[in-house]
Amino acid sequence: MQKVLIANRGEIAVRIIRACHDLGLHTVAVYSEADADALHVHQAEEAVCIGEAPSSKSYLKISNIIAACEITSADAVHPGYGFLSENANFASICESSGLTFIGPSSATISLLGDKAEAKAIARKVNCPVIPGSQGVVADAEEGLVEACKFGFPIFIKAVAGGGGKGIRIAESEEDFVAKFASARHEAEVSFGNPAIYLEKMIVNPRHVEVQVMGDKFGNYVYLGERDCTIQRRRQKLIEETPSPCVDDTMRKKLGEAAIAIVKAANYHSVGTVEFLLDEDSNFYFMEVNTRIQVEHTITEVLTGVDLAQEQLRIARGEKLSVRQEDIQFNGHVLELRINAENPHQQFSPSPGLLEHYVPPGGPHVRVDSACYGGYRIPPYYDSMIAKLIIHGKTRSEAIAHAKRALREFHIRGVHTTIAFHQFMLEDECFLTNEYTIGYIDQLISEGCTFGQSDAADRQRADRNEHSASRV
Repeated sequence: MQKVLIANRGEIAVRIIRACHDLGLHTVAVYSEADADALHVHQAEEAVCIGEAPSSKSYLKISNIIAACEITSADAVHPGYGFLSENANFASICESSGLTFIGPSSATISLLGDKAEAKAIARKVNCPVIPGSQGVVADAEEGLVEACKFGFPIFIKAVAGGGGKGIRIAESEEDFVAKFASARHEAEVSFGNPAIYLEKMIVNPRHVEVQVMGDKFGNYVYLGERDCTIQRRRQKLIEETPSPCVDDTMRKKLGEAAIAIVKAANYHSVGTVEFLLDEDSNFYFMEVNTRIQVEHTITEVLTGVDLAQEQLRIARGEKLSVRQEDIQFNGHVLELRINAENPHQQFSPSPGLLEHYVPPGGPHVRVDSACYGGYRIPPYYDSMIAKLIIHGKTRSEAIAHAKRALREFHIRGVHTTIAFHQFMLEDECFLTNEYTIGYIDQLISEGCTFGQSDAADRQRADRNEHSASRV
């Protein structure tokens, strides 16, 4: 493996290019017409335009990506996250074309990408699984029979789902059929696969995920967990590690369960095993993300392990550079996603020209971004501007550093989520760890504008007073 084509864009493409250069690998960027001036295009040694702005005509166009490999003599492909990163067909085409796919094998992606099959693996290794259908549900009539066995509310989920798509919640028998049809239609449109399975809805859960690595020599390690509970419509906004609701005993159980699952699937790469925690601190397997995660950065800062480099080393046939006993935690780390969205209007997208862009710096601060002053954020892709990664000796110290960094983060020209994060770092429920996965959606439903109006300030004060009274 000498030359890596990065089949992605944005900050993850920049991150991978840096990791490749650190290992002495040459890089090829691909870009759409809308990304001609993107940072990853300038940082790679070579760059190839692969199509028009819409991702369906560029970053999702497999034939164009393979052609770019042929043109540049690239011998490896890194898919990043999103786009084709968990597409088993793409991985298979890369393999059959003699290209190193930097990730797990196509067979493993296919196996774990099928949510029903992944749950079956978890059951085989005695990992707790959310009650639900034993596999794909043929139709709404069969699904209703299954749903009544374990009770409402019920998650109706796409087998090939991801990113919060292809999911509906049925609160009762009366609305099950309509929700089933809606989920199936979205699954067909979004993933080309209408298959549906059912899960019992865990009420008021926390969302935690375990970072794992496995090489082709049978070595596996887990690098602790990340708490991803602060979400909006199942889209993560704040991640932190270690989780404030996981103790050492649970951490070991989570890590061992995650390793058992990926071992059983012959997983050889970096990846993430996701779990839900219920109100009694029981954990349940959700799914495996067969790629590097957006939030891998906080694990890197916590453990000192360069996950992007490890992924590249595994792909070129090397052993893991660390053993389980080598993994040590250093303090507490937060990741705040700075998106081009307007939190005062239900996080509506805000593409446009970055007239002014000055990221923060100084001790305890890392910023992963592909943006710069004068860059125009296109409307076609993910709205992320930057990932703000903050380290502290403790959670409270990390929060203090994050407040300082947010004050230093100056962006003009588009709406951003900076004000949202400033609001959250003052919110008593967040500070005292009194929240669950629906917390942000609850705030939105109550009309919260996240600190940008007197009404929002009063609402936050009332909520903080109520939280303090519970404590």
